[in-house]
Amino acid sequence: MLSSDQLAHQFESGARTVSAVVGRVAGLAQALKYTVDLCIRKEACELLASGCEQPLSIEADRLCDLKQQKVMAAPNLPVDHWSTLKETCDQRGIVLTDQSLRRHLAGIDIGLTLADYGIAETGTLVIDSRSEAVRLASMISEIHVALLPISRIRATADQLTSELRGMMEGAAAYLSFITGASRTADIERVLAIGVHGPLEFHILLMEDD
Repeated sequence: MLSSDQLAHQFESGARTVSAVVGRVAGLAQALKYTVDLCIRKEACELLASGCEQPLSIEADRLCDLKQQKVMAAPNLPVDHWSTLKETCDQRGIVLTDQSLRRHLAGIDIGLTLADYGIAETGTLVIDSRSEAVRLASMISEIHVALLPISRIRATADQLTSELRGMMEGAAAYLSFITGASRTADIERVLAIGVHGPLEFHILLMEDD
């Protein structure tokens, strides 16, 4: 049976094979700092709206202003860490949201989610996505950052059978299995990244707090 560290190394190898950026952090606080710094470094995700130079209504003016702001979605963070992240984002000029992601028409720069499990064999994340906010954060952001406790990595999908069965109980169960960045080769057999989802996929393996 593999140790936690061996499983983490196997997971890293599998995830990097499919274009994920994988790093290790000491805990959630360090993971949040990584995510904020990543958001600051990237170019703003801008809606290509036209006509903002013309006289507009108050609501239209607000939309034109919104498209210049960086937006981070973090829908399933614990309350105490959410408050810390909100304070940091306010200081850095980042809009932070955890609900009503549909209102951010200019796009979401960073989608930050907590993964439930990882599968070392394939570098796959398993995320309980019954919340629409979690689904959108992982699907429509330009960069998806997922946090995975090392203790929740399993060697194979078979070893997650009982956990997955429990997660699927009840109405409207929805699990996401994410392996690497979104990609397609449908167009002239040329591989393109980010066509059906985020352009980048970052996974932070965390020591348990």
